Amino acid sequence: MQVKNYINDLFTVLEKLEFSNKQGELIDFEQGTQQIMTLFSGLYISDSKLIFIGNGGSAAIASHMAIDYWKNGGIPALCFNDGAQLTCLSNDYGYDAVFEKPIQVFARPGDILIAISSSGQSSNILKGVEAAIRVGCKTITFSGFSPLNPLRKQGDINIYSASHEYGFVELTHQLVLHMILDLMCAGGKENANERSTEQSSISG
Repeated sequence: MQVKNYINDLFTVLEKLEFSNKQGELIDFEQGTQQIMTLFSGLYISDSKLIFIGNGGSAAIASHMAIDYWKNGGIPALCFNDGAQLTCLSNDYGYDAVFEKPIQVFARPGDILIAISSSGQSSNILKGVEAAIRVGCKTITFSGFSPLNPLRKQGDINIYSASHEYGFVELTHQLVLHMILDLMCAGGKENANERSTEQSSISG
């Protein structure tokens, strides 16, 4: 595959990205993005937090995004990727429970779970989502591969990448999460500048 073709294919996957609600109804890309930004913005005025879960490459995205959202966005965020913790829970309860167990302990009503799975079929991710719903969390899912994957039906908002290529699916998932954070940070700076301008005009 030529480099140009790869980039074109990636853009095609990005253009076909689908957002849907918990009823399975498709929603507009921009509308879906705005809904997520509204949910995340609500965390600034509450004691709630973001929780990210994922396996493999999606685990790397979860760690990366959890750090960026609290460091750059000022939103409390965590993930459960500590190696000792993962091996402990796998040994004691089985790998299917590595996210379910900590979510049962750390999640609170009003928290937002971000569940990332390229296939949308990882049982530990599905169990983690189920645990979060029981607690009273909002859930946002990122999946790919089959449009009928079970994870896509579990979120309040679901983002689906129509590709069977791990690289394309992971890139689009990370791009959306980065985009939302960057837009929120830019909005915060614009609001701060507006407030500064208003203060200057009042002082003058």
